[in-house]
Amino acid sequence: MDIKRSDLPLLISLDAMLDTLNVTRAARRLNISQPALSGQLSRLRELFDDPLLVPSEQGRGMVPTPRALELQPRLSQALSSLRSAVNTQSGFDPATAQRTFVVASNDSIFTIIGVTALSTMLAQQAPGLRISFVAPPREGLTARMERGEIDLYIGASEKVPEALKARFLLRDGFSMAQGKHHPRGKGHASLDDYCGLRHIMVSQNGDFSSSVDDTLAALSKTRKVVVTVSSYNQVALVLSDSDCIATLPSRLLQKYTTLLDILPLPFAMEPFEIAMAWHPSAQHDARHQWLRERFAEVAVEGAS
Repeated sequence: MDIKRSDLPLLISLDAMLDTLNVTRAARRLNISQPALSGQLSRLRELFDDPLLVPSEQGRGMVPTPRALELQPRLSQALSSLRSAVNTQSGFDPATAQRTFVVASNDSIFTIIGVTALSTMLAQQAPGLRISFVAPPREGLTARMERGEIDLYIGASEKVPEALKARFLLRDGFSMAQGKHHPRGKGHASLDDYCGLRHIMVSQNGDFSSSVDDTLAALSKTRKVVVTVSSYNQVALVLSDSDCIATLPSRLLQKYTTLLDILPLPFAMEPFEIAMAWHPSAQHDARHQWLRERFAEVAVEGAS
């Protein structure tokens, strides 16, 4: 294939199709119509003299040919390098910059550190800046950051992919929470008291056990989880209107002291660390450095 300047948009489209294996989703990502992308696929097939993507026998999506599988990693890396070269700036002035940042974090991490970082950013004179907080993808975080779809990941240090750059932000532990005026009173709970109460926990999959239960099992104890919710910030609503208790990150619970009583756990749990992570291609980007500094500042203030 003889690469010409006019072929670059075709290669970007091919990268999107190879990643999604679905013309409709790729067209949506590229913000073009499906017929237009189908026309580009026909042109790509001519250029490479290969079908590249063929309909799946299962009737959904597309299947890459061997030639396409060979192309995908090199094409993705080349486009990432090109984006990095084009986006490199000598400086960044938030007062005049036009940029949308995308930060991936779950609602617990957003409450612990994201809210404060967002407040500091909104307080600055930066009318052209926007920030979008999204849920971390279950798979493909590194690839999405490489394509520039996600700028920053904020989450548990242990979940940061090895391919990403990372910086430690803060460490947190766990506490027990109950609604104000809980029938048991405000006294510290014994281990037996704790296990005898009804519990609520957060689970994206509807599971009724977590690392808390693993810790209790090591002590030959069990608890009774009667409710699971999908969001950490739903827990406070349930606790304030029931006799359930919850075990959650201490810094998260501090946001709800008007609704909840926060008490120490009657057993020890390992703390966890929160880090921010970014793709190496964004390491020296001035805009990205500005974003990272906002979260680093909040972490330093929270540790003091």
